[in-house]
Amino acid sequence: MFLLSLTISLSSCYHQERECINFHTGTFEFETYLNGELAKTTFVRNDSIEIDFFNGKSDTATIRWINDCEYIVTKLHPKNMAEEKAIHMKILTTHKDTYTFEYGIVGTTKGKQQGTAKKVK
Repeated sequence: MFLLSLTISLSSCYHQERECINFHTGTFEFETYLNGELAKTTFVRNDSIEIDFFNGKSDTATIRWINDCEYIVTKLHPKNMAEEKAIHMKILTTHKDTYTFEYGIVGTTKGKQQGTAKKVK
């Protein structure tokens, strides 16, 4: 009984912050390594549209919020079959001006990746 009480009290003290509403709109930066080099994407999001800026090019996608912390991204002008697939985004944690997210193709459980975005405006 003591072990059960201890487990419950310790797990209830640990709470991951998720203030997802703060990240529905704004200008964000995301950095990742592509082919061994650091690459930065800037994106501007309002409640229903996201415009990505990468390597001097822009790309527009629609945003459909499932709940406060999850949304679906669908490119408006896909250039190939891979870009036609919608992406499920899930905000896992938030902290001040950053959020950690998980993303993957809608309808699949394989190949999910994680990243961190920073709100700059």
